[in-house]
Amino acid sequence: MTIRVLIADDQEMVRTGFRMIIDSQPDMEVVGEAADGDRAVRLARRLRPEVCLFDIRMPRMDGLEATRLVAGPEVPDPLRVVIVTTFEMDEYVYGALRGGATGFLLKDAGPALLVEAVRAAAGGGSLVSPSITVRLLERLAVPARPAPPRDALTGRELDVVRLVARGRTNDEIAAELFVSLSTVKTHLGSVQRKLGARNRVEIAAWAWESGLMR
Repeated sequence: MTIRVLIADDQEMVRTGFRMIIDSQPDMEVVGEAADGDRAVRLARRLRPEVCLFDIRMPRMDGLEATRLVAGPEVPDPLRVVIVTTFEMDEYVYGALRGGATGFLLKDAGPALLVEAVRAAAGGGSLVSPSITVRLLERLAVPARPAPPRDALTGRELDVVRLVARGRTNDEIAAELFVSLSTVKTHLGSVQRKLGARNRVEIAAWAWESGLMR
């Protein structure tokens, strides 16, 4: 499957660079570009790409609002958005993830991490720049909605959640817990249903908010 990507950034040089990186991959293609948030939302809704790469500071509408409109909790069929920005302010990261983003990267993270983030998002996973992951999650103190107590999850499900909160991939979780990949996916599906979480980022956020990681 070809991963179709939409790029939204107000700097043409950045869009060109991202396009070169994405189009150089055999399984990816850029299907649209936008220089402002309003056009990004309109293109995203029309093109329905597998992944949207949104900057935060854009004219007419910022990337956080654009993310909420195409991937937020109220969107019936949300798209997958990865925020790629030069700003790592905690309120931006928190707002992006709460708004439905499945990843958050700094622009200086490098081509390899950008490609990895796109593949992770397209596959239903998430990736947050390693430099901000733990700092961000440790500061998530107030849940966006009442969360189920920890005893709603089984011991093995809690093990999986802890590793998700540490940024482990499904393959890494399977290796650390000595279980099969399909078992990990089964546990994750159960956790998502019990927590009402839409993705791994929300599972990780719950782990830190609930005190599980402290």
